[in-house]
Amino acid sequence: MNLKIFDTGIKDLILMENRKITDSRGYFYESYNKKDLENSGIDINFVQDNISYSHKNVLRGMHYQINFPQTKLIHVIKGKSFDVVIDLRKNSETFCKIFSAELSDTNNLMLLIPKGFAHGFLSVSDEVIFHYKVDDYYKGLYSSGFLWNDNYININWNLNKYSVKDVIISESDRNLQSFESFVKNLI
Repeated sequence: MNLKIFDTGIKDLILMENRKITDSRGYFYESYNKKDLENSGIDINFVQDNISYSHKNVLRGMHYQINFPQTKLIHVIKGKSFDVVIDLRKNSETFCKIFSAELSDTNNLMLLIPKGFAHGFLSVSDEVIFHYKVDDYYKGLYSSGFLWNDNYININWNLNKYSVKDVIISESDRNLQSFESFVKNLI
């Protein structure tokens, strides 16, 4: 098997590492292998691949797709990101629990984010090329989320660790609702 699975402490949220083969020419790894996932007990029908490119200090999130949530398999192709996910499954024992991980082209970690989680990331290298597979198509009408810096949920983005003074945020992310309002709309 080419995958190493790590426990995240949150049911269904899986951190995994792909085996990377490196030599004098560079490296090779399988970014996705359906059989390896199935052998790990993961059977998901991915329907779309997405790529995003971000400059250093770009923060995207916290995003969530209401009514048509997506399972995502994410990894960084180039650079380094600090990823944050929050369990928003109302009946989950880990409701509102936060998990974070550094994903990079050198640590070769991937994160399987199940339906019912919000996701965001901070680009901490000069460039980040981010790849994710999803099991349902994007439906912009149902796109939602909450403020990345909401005091109620208080996500630690490690801005000091990454020497980030000013994050770069889209207008739409600046106008997201508070976490408290967002959660009330879920219930």
